[in-house]
Amino acid sequence: MYQFNYGYELLELTKKFNKPISEIVMLAEQERTGEDLEVIFEKMKKNLQVMREAINKGLNEDIKSVSGLSGGDAKKLYARIVIGNTLSCETMAKAAASALAVTEVNASMGRIVAAPTAGSSGVIPGALITVARKFGKSEDDMTKALFTASGIGIIIAKNATLAGAEGGCQAEVGSASAMAAGALVELMGGTPEQCLTAASFAIMNLLGLVCDPVAGLVEIPCEKRNALGALNAMICADFAIAGMDSVIPFDEVVETMYRVGKAIPSALRETAEGGLAKTPTAMRLKKEIFEKEKRGD
Repeated sequence: MYQFNYGYELLELTKKFNKPISEIVMLAEQERTGEDLEVIFEKMKKNLQVMREAINKGLNEDIKSVSGLSGGDAKKLYARIVIGNTLSCETMAKAAASALAVTEVNASMGRIVAAPTAGSSGVIPGALITVARKFGKSEDDMTKALFTASGIGIIIAKNATLAGAEGGCQAEVGSASAMAAGALVELMGGTPEQCLTAASFAIMNLLGLVCDPVAGLVEIPCEKRNALGALNAMICADFAIAGMDSVIPFDEVVETMYRVGKAIPSALRETAEGGLAKTPTAMRLKKEIFEKEKRGD
């Protein structure tokens, strides 16, 4: 009754039952698993808590990745925010720092929520938790928004891909940004149609984004792209709530992302055989990292 495969089906369900996307997704999960709605909601709330803990850890602790390639950048940016010395507005800077924080926790083998992947784990918490704090939204509000994000992610997974190895970084950070954009729209009282419009904008803005991790590790440039994805989600949510039309329907945008991903050369799809991963500096760093591993350092 509540199952959906496409965006248009999800919108039809929201109209038929006069419910927001988040509630349709919860009901679909109940129908699929047989679990009580309260149990389903509490599970998602625990995901929110893990996201919050990862942000706090990354912003306040001295973190270093296992490879040594990254760590501490979220804390550096946060320090500039505290003294009011960022070029971007405070909310945008906080979202970027929070997204970075989560990805740095991931790279240091810390606990994160893969939303939808580990490589894009900073986007949704960075955008959602920052905006919720600014507007005084409750934990329940944020949890409901995560269900909206999940609904969008389900559609992308069914009709395209969430894997960088299959579709490039657009499939990871792009999908996460779309999920976050839709979540933000519902959080701020937008309509289901606006949720998918925001998600459409978010994917459009990142179409063709390649996956070229230095040394094959989800650190450079992945972490900074998570910050970009969070900011992209925020402005796309603003576009939709302001009444802008994406023109191209969400389902067509998702299908386009899949086609574009298939057209991206394999060297630019998580193989570390192209892009930034093939720069002289990246090759040197890769050699140093693997030599260190051989020595057991």
